[in-house]
Amino acid sequence: MQRATQSDLLLIAVTLVAAISWMFSKEAIALMPPLLFMGLRFLLAAAFLACLGSRQLRQLTREHVLRSARVGIVFGIGMLFWVLGLAHSESMGEGAFLTSLGVLLVPIVARVFFAEPVPRSTWLAIPVALLGMAMLSLAHGFAVSAGQLYYLIAAVALAVFFTLNTRAATISMRRASARQAAAVMTAVDPLALTIIALTSVGLVTLLCSMLFETALLPTVQWSFDVFFWLFASAIVGTAARFWLQTYAQSLTTQTSGAVMLILEPIWVALFAALWFGETLATLQLMGCVMIFLALLVNRWQMLRSIITRRGL
Repeated sequence: MQRATQSDLLLIAVTLVAAISWMFSKEAIALMPPLLFMGLRFLLAAAFLACLGSRQLRQLTREHVLRSARVGIVFGIGMLFWVLGLAHSESMGEGAFLTSLGVLLVPIVARVFFAEPVPRSTWLAIPVALLGMAMLSLAHGFAVSAGQLYYLIAAVALAVFFTLNTRAATISMRRASARQAAAVMTAVDPLALTIIALTSVGLVTLLCSMLFETALLPTVQWSFDVFFWLFASAIVGTAARFWLQTYAQSLTTQTSGAVMLILEPIWVALFAALWFGETLATLQLMGCVMIFLALLVNRWQMLRSIITRRGL
């Protein structure tokens, strides 16, 4: 099997694991405070991956650690609002499509912070995405629900995270101080970057839990179900997902990965219907379809190049 084909199949598996993780998380936050869940989930996942990446961690410099921690803090903010959206929203399918807007926003974030050019396809996709968001708002009577707002904030934060994470893992930086000549700092090892980022997410969300969920913490019943959904989310939905994604993306270009990962909201909507019996109103369904079309428009050049390369 060719490496590119193997990567595509693994990335499709990643989207399935990520979608199933939404179900695990929904089950878990029904039994415990959402921020506490996120803190424990990501710290457990980081500890699991640290057992596998101890060699990579020992090779990190202080600058690598700080660079990775900054990525993780932004990731933590995104995941904080994501779990609040999950806790306050009635539709996971809708939430998955709103969160996926982060993919669309990545080129804009790269333009604002790093002066990178924005592809024409992004500007074409934005009106389509806005139309989809308007349809979702109309389904709530011309209002944006709290859950939708949390998901949108998460999408913006995750777009910043995607940009910083890619640059940390693939781009070397040149630093200079008053006493030293300019020195090149190499890109961060992907597995070590993931471990530190997940640790940062866990610490950010756990700190927020201690600040805002104090009254809820004594009410948690540490039953078998709580531990099952917590460990399933940590090991399968977080550690295995990111480990598999990192390996799959090492087999091919990031372009292919970005295209394959936009399948996630489709799986989430499907699993939510099968798992929780969720249904989408006509306007909600049309809004989700428009957002998915926006993602396809945004990635059309990449998608076309993949189809051409595969001879499909």
